[in-house]
Amino acid sequence: MDALIPRSDHDDERTDKSAILMMLAYVEAECRRLGVTEAAQHAAKAAAILSPSGLVSAPRRSSSAIVVPLAPLH
Repeated sequence: MDALIPRSDHDDERTDKSAILMMLAYVEAECRRLGVTEAAQHAAKAAAILSPSGLVSAPRRSSSAIVVPLAPLH
């Protein structure tokens, strides 16, 4: 039989937050790729609000290509 792994609400919340942060990073990158900088900035601000205070955002490049490091919380 498969082992049952107990889950807690805290784990679920961390997983949800991690998924939202990854989605916002994707949205930001796609907005920048499409040239919609204002929307990309909004996505970046939303991610900054949700990010743990210990994480520092990567410096922005002047070109349209952007590398967003993902730091999974799980």
